[in-house]
Amino acid sequence: MTSRCQHQLPTTPLSIDGADVDPVKSIRDLGIYIDADLVIRTHVQRTVCFATLHQLRQVRRSVPPDTFQSLIVSLVISRLDYSNAVLVDLPVYLMHRLQSVFNAAARLIYHMRSTDHITNGLVSLHWLRVPQRIEYKIAVLTYKALHGSAPRYLGALVPVADLPGRRALCSAGTSRLSVPSVRLSTIGSQAFPVADPLIWNALPQETTSAQLLSMFRQHLKSHLFRRSIQTSSSDVLYCLTAFC
Repeated sequence: MTSRCQHQLPTTPLSIDGADVDPVKSIRDLGIYIDADLVIRTHVQRTVCFATLHQLRQVRRSVPPDTFQSLIVSLVISRLDYSNAVLVDLPVYLMHRLQSVFNAAARLIYHMRSTDHITNGLVSLHWLRVPQRIEYKIAVLTYKALHGSAPRYLGALVPVADLPGRRALCSAGTSRLSVPSVRLSTIGSQAFPVADPLIWNALPQETTSAQLLSMFRQHLKSHLFRRSIQTSSSDVLYCLTAFC
């Protein structure tokens, strides 16, 4: 629902099958917090986990570096990546909020100061930035749907996934997907049937034509990692220009 229509949301209990249901600003479903305006603001706020990083800092000198990095990935990064496919087209300020946790985690691993730029740390860890992590998740789901290894309900959302005989073609991953038209450009673009063809069509053909999922993941990670580094370089240039 757009911000201009939010005032139309009911504020009094609704009677459904004889039971009163109180309107709420957000609900939790399968670990994802969904706001009434579909911005996923509450989910981001509850996912950001600086407290966990603070606790891990206390044990950093007590465990080997490799073990400490594994703890960071298991307790922090996995939480940020959980169901991140729903975060496509997230507002920039929320995207930066999530990225700040990745930056803090990388600084903690490499004993970096808060004033040190984070690009070298992210490159050394081979971590994608948040926008590219979201694209990675959606692209992998799309690949699985096109090759018949995703749940049937998900395959039905991919425009060409269910065409007769397509899954048996060696070139199944090379065709562009059709992008459905949507009425709400902001919220509509967040839907999987819209986001997945946009992301898929922007990938190089050598990536989408990979015959094995492992090869696809490898090509996809390399492609997105190059873009992630370019994004970091652009941020540095912007900061230098803005004297930040």
